[in-house]
Amino acid sequence: MTAESRGTQALHGVQIVFQLPYHADESIDYETLGHEIDHVFAAGADGLVMAMVTEVLRLSETERHEVARFAVEAASGRGPVVVSVGAESTRGACEFAVEAESAGASAVMAIPPVSIGVDEDQLRNYYEHILQAISLPVIIQDASGYVGRPMSIPLQAGLMENWGADRVLFKPEANPIGPRLTALRDATGGRARVFEGSGGIALLDSYRRGVVGTMPGADLVEPLVAFWQALEAGDWDRATSISEPLTSLVMLQESLDSFIAVEKHILVRKGVFTNEVIRGPVGFVLDEETRAEVDRRYDRLMAVLD
Repeated sequence: MTAESRGTQALHGVQIVFQLPYHADESIDYETLGHEIDHVFAAGADGLVMAMVTEVLRLSETERHEVARFAVEAASGRGPVVVSVGAESTRGACEFAVEAESAGASAVMAIPPVSIGVDEDQLRNYYEHILQAISLPVIIQDASGYVGRPMSIPLQAGLMENWGADRVLFKPEANPIGPRLTALRDATGGRARVFEGSGGIALLDSYRRGVVGTMPGADLVEPLVAFWQALEAGDWDRATSISEPLTSLVMLQESLDSFIAVEKHILVRKGVFTNEVIRGPVGFVLDEETRAEVDRRYDRLMAVLD
């Protein structure tokens, strides 16, 4: 087995996307970030992901490099670390990818550029340059459920066909998630390694369609670990009992900023974060009535785990 395939096989189960804590002046709070990473691994996470809810699009290039290196060091061999490298230029994405590999990441994940609409040839060129720049697995993230435009199934399947299932993985978030996941599975002959990326809403259905893991936020690590373990054990009653209140909670989050706001609120409630600071400008503010509803649904979800 090659080094790349060993790394790919390690990517499975519950890969937690960490949120980024800030001080009051919006500088990065690395001490709290270390506590968060300890928390998710103690709760049973299989790995760590730096991605969209980590607010990567609001970080400077230097900060993205620093956070990636910190995450790899803080993980301390407890699980693989995936680093988001998507950028508005192919050159920028390749530079982020090279830096992630140098930092010790196990894989990278890339969304397409979000500020422009590009045709398939341009998008194929973007991903192929990332793949050429590094030897790590590359997770293609179709984040069009909340940013950008959907990527075609033939484009995604073609990249895997050309580069292999050990180098090209997927996190599809375009709607409708289930049918598109099946189309991707069938187009790749069932060889595609796919991660569920809806915060757990689609996990019950996606597991039946062949996903190898899920990439939820750090706030719900305990129920997502229990959910995944139930699925792996074939305990569909247990999985369904967790899925229903989980879906009810995650449905309150309809945009990237609403995911960030709710997740930081829950992390403060759990004592992992000390504040809910998000770098602005933001497209969603958690008002008190929504906050109370989040708490109500969170309590209902956690009661299922008792």
